Amino acid sequence: METRQNIRVTQSQRLQLNLGLQASIRVLKADAEGLTRFLEEQAAENPHLILSAPPESDWLPRWEQAFAGGKGLDPDLSASAGPSLIAHVLDKIEALGLRGAERRIAEMLAEALEPSGWLGRDLGTIAAEAGTPVAQVAQVLGRLQRIEPAGLFARSLSECLLLQAIEAGEDDPVLRGILENLPLMAAGDVAKLARVLGVDPESVRGRFRIIRRFDPKPGAQFSVLSAPVREPDLVARKQVEGWVITLNRSSLPAVSVSDGRGDGRGAARAVIRLVESRNATLLRIGAEILRRQGTALDNGLAALVPLSMTELAASLGLHESTVSRAVAGTSVDTPRGTLWLRNLFSGRIGSGTVSAAAIRARLADLVASEDRRNPHSDEALASALSGEGAAIARRTVAKYREMLGIPPAHRRRLRR
Repeated sequence: METRQNIRVTQSQRLQLNLGLQASIRVLKADAEGLTRFLEEQAAENPHLILSAPPESDWLPRWEQAFAGGKGLDPDLSASAGPSLIAHVLDKIEALGLRGAERRIAEMLAEALEPSGWLGRDLGTIAAEAGTPVAQVAQVLGRLQRIEPAGLFARSLSECLLLQAIEAGEDDPVLRGILENLPLMAAGDVAKLARVLGVDPESVRGRFRIIRRFDPKPGAQFSVLSAPVREPDLVARKQVEGWVITLNRSSLPAVSVSDGRGDGRGAARAVIRLVESRNATLLRIGAEILRRQGTALDNGLAALVPLSMTELAASLGLHESTVSRAVAGTSVDTPRGTLWLRNLFSGRIGSGTVSAAAIRARLADLVASEDRRNPHSDEALASALSGEGAAIARRTVAKYREMLGIPPAHRRRLRR
């Protein structure tokens, strides 16, 4: 049998992203931390791309409410923070193996937790209700203060931060001195703090940088919509004209092109254009989300309206994938806490105007405010939620409850 070789010419098509488009997608979907890494990589390869430190910011936006003197988180955020925090704490108490009076004291301390993770009642009152000495309550509290994340069960902001400093191995006399002078710390008065503590100003600034990494409200991270503690990408504040959203410049390095000539200067300018385009797109999307969900920031997360990425993209003249990439991993700091931008989208329940996210927030609110000795059953929760404008089935309540990390009623019941 004879074998013949033939040469054929065929055409085929395939989609291939060029390097510029790949870089554009990477920058668009990057959060502040990821974008910083990208810029550092580019600067390492291109000496004409100059990175400098971001604008100095002594405190992240999330510190404002903590320094204002309020012990708890915004009351509305407790709607989604409470149950998951309690479930976490009760699980940890179970693991401690406490028995008898100690177990009862631990459950009373857990019941006294605020959504911020701080203790909302004084030890004397809890001791009187438990019929035990204050010293025994303090001993149990010391064990509970070792529950992760560090800072839970603190009785004040300074104690919350000190617990985290001890956990991180950063505790020292200078840091303790700063925490004992909260008004000066809130004002950022480095010079006066240095004089009071008898140290140089740079030592105070160094402790400021350490404290910035701590979370003044460790319980808030259990919120369904909240983002973990880190530099937020965006900052939203209520102004006279409404909600205004801005970039958090302190989370990104400043970028510039070096003077002189060189082949890499064009590439450096291209990187800067990518970053500027990403920032502009993120601001457009964030502003539109806040315009549509402003009621939720005014009146509470239970007021979230149905909103899809497709709907938002159409209103901005963008592709849905652009919106999806931009909000992935992006956080926005608001007076109600730091939230994931993606979580401000929500589907519609039935044919009504109630969103699934609003129902979940309301569910969490009902559980957070229930009597722990007689918690609501799923049937009771479904009945209460059905009065909100949509018929909610018991199995829907069970599904949402699991999504929120809320245990069933028999596990939420506090034993006496």
